[in-house]
Amino acid sequence: MLTDQEFLRYNRQIMLPEVGEQGQEKLANAQVLLVGAGGLGSAAALYLAGAGIGNLVIADDDEVDSSNLQRQVIYRDEHQGQSKAQIAADQAKALNPYIRVRPVKARLADQRLAMEIALTDVVLDCSDNLPTRHAVNRACFEANKPLISGAAIRWQGQLMAFDFRQGQGPCYHCLFPWQPDAPQEPQNCSNSGIAGPVVGMMGTMQALEAIKLISGAGQVAFSALQQFDGLTMAWQKFNLATDKKCPVCGTREA
Repeated sequence: MLTDQEFLRYNRQIMLPEVGEQGQEKLANAQVLLVGAGGLGSAAALYLAGAGIGNLVIADDDEVDSSNLQRQVIYRDEHQGQSKAQIAADQAKALNPYIRVRPVKARLADQRLAMEIALTDVVLDCSDNLPTRHAVNRACFEANKPLISGAAIRWQGQLMAFDFRQGQGPCYHCLFPWQPDAPQEPQNCSNSGIAGPVVGMMGTMQALEAIKLISGAGQVAFSALQQFDGLTMAWQKFNLATDKKCPVCGTREA
């Protein structure tokens, strides 16, 4: 049950008929895992904290660098050299003292990743590398946890949501098949550049989808790829189908 102080704090959100007091209580009782505290995670963490997500876990093994500050708006200049997970958790807690925030100063993988996902209600993949994205995708599918994935590079952004609660695909691997041993040319902000507001938009959209999913408001765009072009302000949406031969979620049918 919400306290009087919480009711006042979230009043503008509770006024939304799709949320109401019941939806706000669902947010307060939820746990969300953020994998990555860079540009995507910066925006998502602040909006999730502001919305009143009761338990927020932020995982990242990196430290704040001066080159991050152009787009990772949760950090300040004096935070250079400090743990992203810790600073992001501190900033989220400073924004909303009514929530619980736990930093994980490590790159989640294997059993630790599976454990953290088992404890959460929804996972936001805000990472910046393919091995982590595919590991998170597989772990979420195996744990039947919904996954909201975002990405951004140069002027383009991507948003994807996968509902694994019934043990069914499609999944991230269906859309972006990946072989760990295959030679790859990684593309990221370091070698391709990024427009800060684009990555902020994608992180904010991830937070919005998580809030809708938990509170029961509206419809989450599951099983779809949404692409945003910051140069033209155009959105494109593509429905996704399960790859029957997918090693993660496929049925193995011919």
